[in-house]
Amino acid sequence: MALVTTKDFSTLPVGRLGLIPLQSCSTLGSKVNDWLVKWRVERQYPGMDSFAFEGYKRDSYIIEAKNPRFGSGEAKCTINESVRGDDIYVMVDVTNYSLSYPIGPYTNLMSPDDHFQDMKRVIAAIGGKARRVNVIMPYLYESRQDKRVGRESLDCANALHELIDMGVENIITFDAHDSRVQNATPLHGFETVQPSYQFIKALLNNEEGLHIDKDHFMTISPDEGSMSRAIYLANVLGVDMGMYYKRLDYSRYVNGRHPIAAYEFLGPKLEGKDMILIDDMISSGDTIIKIASLLKEKGAGKVYICSTFGFFTDGLEKFDEAHKKGYFDKLLTTNLVYQSPELLEKPYYISCDMSKYIALIIDTLNHDTSVSHLLNPVDRIKRCVNNYMSQYEK
Repeated sequence: MALVTTKDFSTLPVGRLGLIPLQSCSTLGSKVNDWLVKWRVERQYPGMDSFAFEGYKRDSYIIEAKNPRFGSGEAKCTINESVRGDDIYVMVDVTNYSLSYPIGPYTNLMSPDDHFQDMKRVIAAIGGKARRVNVIMPYLYESRQDKRVGRESLDCANALHELIDMGVENIITFDAHDSRVQNATPLHGFETVQPSYQFIKALLNNEEGLHIDKDHFMTISPDEGSMSRAIYLANVLGVDMGMYYKRLDYSRYVNGRHPIAAYEFLGPKLEGKDMILIDDMISSGDTIIKIASLLKEKGAGKVYICSTFGFFTDGLEKFDEAHKKGYFDKLLTTNLVYQSPELLEKPYYISCDMSKYIALIIDTLNHDTSVSHLLNPVDRIKRCVNNYMSQYEK
């Protein structure tokens, strides 16, 4: 806490801070607001009473915005207070499947397209009056459609261009499926943030007796796409890493794709070692559970599944069964996307709260200060591990 509350900013705020969390992100937005209120009440500057700090300390930074819908299902946005000259941060969870809206006698579940349109309506309602508009979109809309194969649309790049054309200055997302999509907006701010520190912190706060060293611990990538995440953690923790390669059967097509012929493990011996199995998202969960079972077959110790986004599109029954069979010990995902009450009640589940991290990024950006030290939390991870290990060495 001392790192945050005693931080001295050398610049004045860009503008009066304002948060607009859409309904899809209201819970996370409320937590972010609480952190900002707490820090700014405690913070003291010379000249805090001057006009340059007007609105700096407030009971809440949330600006109410509503997205009512007509009977036809069409919508609009209404902002209930002035945002002229403000530094606005719009927060949206495009994957929140718990919300719905009526169309005549029917009820529609909100899709990512609906959430994205509502966010654009908020920006349109601001109408260029804010000093700066920033978007915090934890799961980047259409990030899985980031490259073209054949006659396909480039939806993620198109979405980013739409936001830039509407006047958005900065886009903050987490663990983008492929960070190279930022090439679509080279002249504007785009940051993809990794929750590595939050994973380590949550794991060590909930598990006892782990030995984080190369003889007892390692990181695993379930495929070549997540290698960078596993390599980063392995380097910071000073442990080995391994990965699985999916060998496909290119002689056959099953449901429009080549079936998996075998999973090949690449890495050192893992017998008896505890490990983090890390990926960016869990959709159905079939692959991650399969890899966890293969790790156990090879003699792995405790297996901790870490994923930034937990969608669980096929439900949680397969995870219940996998945990009962001992394929994995704990499942960690963040609160960046909607978490069902059923998920939060699972005894094997650990939720990684990202609200403090997001609040710190917003607070730093509002002062127009570099966030590079926040995007690479090597020192914080090492300090967290050292503190954890020291309590077992005594």
